[in-house]
Amino acid sequence: MATTQSNSPLLLIADQSSCYPPAAFQFVADGLIYTASRAAGQQLAADLPSAEKSHVTGQQLSIGLREYAIDRFGMLAPCVLRHWNIVRTEDFGRIVYALIQEGQLHKSPDDSIEDFNSVFDFDEAFAPKALAARIAVS
Repeated sequence: MATTQSNSPLLLIADQSSCYPPAAFQFVADGLIYTASRAAGQQLAADLPSAEKSHVTGQQLSIGLREYAIDRFGMLAPCVLRHWNIVRTEDFGRIVYALIQEGQLHKSPDDSIEDFNSVFDFDEAFAPKALAARIAVS
């Protein structure tokens, strides 16, 4: 994962948010790229207009961030996320909307922070059996 530099916009945003460290903001930014590229690949077959290809919903991003965490950290994914104070999908939404507020991300008129509410249960999604099954499929 790329590290933030002292003059990085992500570091400044994290400094304003006492809840999440800079690494959490970097993870979400990287995870958005991961999720959007996977979604774009799936949507190419549907031949959607390019503006639609680059947009992901809060639900899609939450699921994509879960997948990115598992791909990146394996069985340690829940520990890493907890270390960053990310314990529910609403935390993803708070980070995303902090990035939107600071002009680092954009949203569509249909997007809402509520799109991140209860997308999945962290305890179930990151349970050892669920993680092992997901890692085995990779």
